[in-house]
Amino acid sequence: MNTPIGFRALFLVALASAAAIFCTQQAFSQQQGSPSLFPEMHWRMIGPFRGGRVLPAQGVPGKPNEYLFGAVGGGVWKTENAGRTWHPIFDAEPTASIGAIAIAPSDPQTIYVGTGEADMRSDISFGDGIYKSTDGGATWRNIGLRDSRQIGSILVDPRDPNIVLVAALGHAFGPNPERGVYRSTDGGATWKKVLGKNDDTGAIDLCTDPANPQIIYASLWQVRRPPWNVYAPTSGPGSGLYKSTDGGVTWNQITGHGFPSEGLGRIGIAIAPGNDGNRIYAVVDAHEGGIYRSDDAAQNWRRVSSDARVWQRGWYFGGITTDPRDPNVVYVADTALYRSSDGGENFESCKGAPGGDDYHTLWIAPDDPARMILGSDQGAAISVDRGATWTSWFNQPTAQFYHVTTDNRFPYRVYGAQQDSGTAAVASRSDYGQITFRDWSPIGGEESGYIVVDRTNPDIVYGGGPFGVLRRFNWLTAQSFDISPAAIPFNGSKLRFTWTSPVVDSPQDPRVLYFGAQYMLRSADAGQSWQAISPDLTLKSPAPASVAPKPGEVGGVVYTIAPSPVRAGEIWAGTDNGLIQLTLDEGAHWSNVTPPDVENWSQISLLEASRYDAATAYAAIDRHQVDDLHPYIYRTHDNGKTW
Repeated sequence: MNTPIGFRALFLVALASAAAIFCTQQAFSQQQGSPSLFPEMHWRMIGPFRGGRVLPAQGVPGKPNEYLFGAVGGGVWKTENAGRTWHPIFDAEPTASIGAIAIAPSDPQTIYVGTGEADMRSDISFGDGIYKSTDGGATWRNIGLRDSRQIGSILVDPRDPNIVLVAALGHAFGPNPERGVYRSTDGGATWKKVLGKNDDTGAIDLCTDPANPQIIYASLWQVRRPPWNVYAPTSGPGSGLYKSTDGGVTWNQITGHGFPSEGLGRIGIAIAPGNDGNRIYAVVDAHEGGIYRSDDAAQNWRRVSSDARVWQRGWYFGGITTDPRDPNVVYVADTALYRSSDGGENFESCKGAPGGDDYHTLWIAPDDPARMILGSDQGAAISVDRGATWTSWFNQPTAQFYHVTTDNRFPYRVYGAQQDSGTAAVASRSDYGQITFRDWSPIGGEESGYIVVDRTNPDIVYGGGPFGVLRRFNWLTAQSFDISPAAIPFNGSKLRFTWTSPVVDSPQDPRVLYFGAQYMLRSADAGQSWQAISPDLTLKSPAPASVAPKPGEVGGVVYTIAPSPVRAGEIWAGTDNGLIQLTLDEGAHWSNVTPPDVENWSQISLLEASRYDAATAYAAIDRHQVDDLHPYIYRTHDNGKTW
């Protein structure tokens, strides 16, 4: 599906859609003798050596140099030298998206991993439940909750490694019953839902009183991503904060005086040391969001900070951590890491870029407040001096890539757009005996776009990005020019773009570029000027209200473009709301050639026009955004009349 691809230890695994990879694997396995076609070819890692997004990160109790982090597309990684080097310990498992990690305090060899990132982006990867290791991560087994898909938090009783609670957020794009807070007393052999509301409301965070593990707080979050939404998800009235005083067996909702209730979304929780568990902090996404504090065990609350820096984009952030020795010191992870020394009243930035633009989690060693690990969109970083210095993120090959391509020089370069960190070009061979950080660099463009290399001049590269960004990069001058077509009017309509707006070049003329909005955009001069060569290609006959955007929400866009290599003027366009359109005369006329059984808001993930037959094309259709994970592949031999 069209989520960024995590590397584990590979760069060249380019997964454009679940449907496309399924088709490729099926076709390959059915070819007679196919396993021996390429006996001398082997995977090799070519970088880039910089980290991708990390949600969970923890230190190993009793071992100050050992830490774990979970990449949202790269599995679980471990260091035994305080972050100087990292190695993967989860590569043999069938999922790479990690949402939560918990190490049992009473038995550090027991580790629980919750798969499926729970940051609720549009480009989100799902998991298949909870995994457990009893040998420090050497081996793993799945212990259930397979349909939870996104796991927000795991909490292990500090006295008993077999008592564990899980915050299951549930399906990102649809309802499902396996969501809420689950509890096991037998190490995950059996699970019982102890807190839940409905099939639309899941759990996102768990926190226990360090002095009394019977006291636990949990936050529920009613959240959904409509298929037409490309940025912030929608929250519902099921969100709320809950408290248990019996180790998570029973729960009561917190409606204490001063706690917000209007527009409530995601909530992050932290309990300060001392004060008999009375000091509680919460970072709250709400109409009156901010940092809330209670000094009487959640009976009364006050908003101690409304500083937008510490709660902006509350659906994406929610990390809040207290110093294990000072109840007035609290950290909040947002677009930077912020620290307050006065009980949350005022915050100062203590870590930002470079090495992180969005932060998600901070773990502090209970016995040493100077030792901590931080998870961000740019990997994991460790500090042993209370945040004065941090380890590098240039030693974690966990990047997520949307699309990859190559140029035609020798040695060739491999290009891709890395989620959260922009574009990267990596040399396929090096002058240094191995491919290192010296052999890759950014080339313009941004984190989520297509990359197009000029076939007649490999020094010219076009790189796209979110919401219509497009740049032209010149290797010889190292200059990057903005050639985004965002200002084009058409019938008075504002252009719509998605997170991964497609850009392709013409097979007949590399100076001709096509770019997808709700219209097909065309440039005949390498992006210096743009014209719309189509009507709105995303319009459908009236759709049911349940599968149509509400007023003000973003509608459909052209999601994939395929010019024919065989016939000039033939262009296929697929939308993210379920339409395939075709022109045979460079946009003068268009025909809707959608297969009749393709439903509303099916994402036409990829189109490929045949290199041999002008009437043949292939379509990979992805429906994960309507909670359907099945792959769909279509083929036509008559210009879309039949499929």
